[in-house]
Amino acid sequence: MHPRSDALLDEIYAEFPTFEIRPKKGSPLQGAIHVALAAMTFGGQRVYLTHYYTAMFGKLWVPESWARLPDLDRYVLLCHERIHLRQRRRMGDAGMAFVYLVPFFPLFLAYGRARIEWEAYAETLRATAEVYGLESAERLRPQIVRRFVGGEYGWMWPFPRVIHRWVDEALANLRK
Repeated sequence: MHPRSDALLDEIYAEFPTFEIRPKKGSPLQGAIHVALAAMTFGGQRVYLTHYYTAMFGKLWVPESWARLPDLDRYVLLCHERIHLRQRRRMGDAGMAFVYLVPFFPLFLAYGRARIEWEAYAETLRATAEVYGLESAERLRPQIVRRFVGGEYGWMWPFPRVIHRWVDEALANLRK
């Protein structure tokens, strides 16, 4: 039973009528992305198929863990992914792909990807504070910093102080 996340899914389906949830396992596209990411990040991103949820082309591609995700965790995840769906609507598929992959570089300094992901991670902090409390949101800081500066996202923004500042600002806004 997933009452909170199912209610949010109803909102997402109403906002995005063509939205679907699809499994990553068995998808040739997702398998190819996994192999490409593992190669491009020199193994820094080896868990794309098993740990990452991916909004792409108006669909949410999910690993097998989706079926076991508790309701409130699923709710927080869906809040994050809904931001990506809204970004896609704002930019279009080609525009979002360009911003996500190009400015400035695909790896090591990907400001476009960092800003896209930051908007969604700010929502993760908000949703986490909503359902688990502000202290739980604050505990996400190390994980968020690691994702931005590490190989899982291709070292998209290798300036941890900037990420800490973004987190500080988001948490300060939640305290208001």
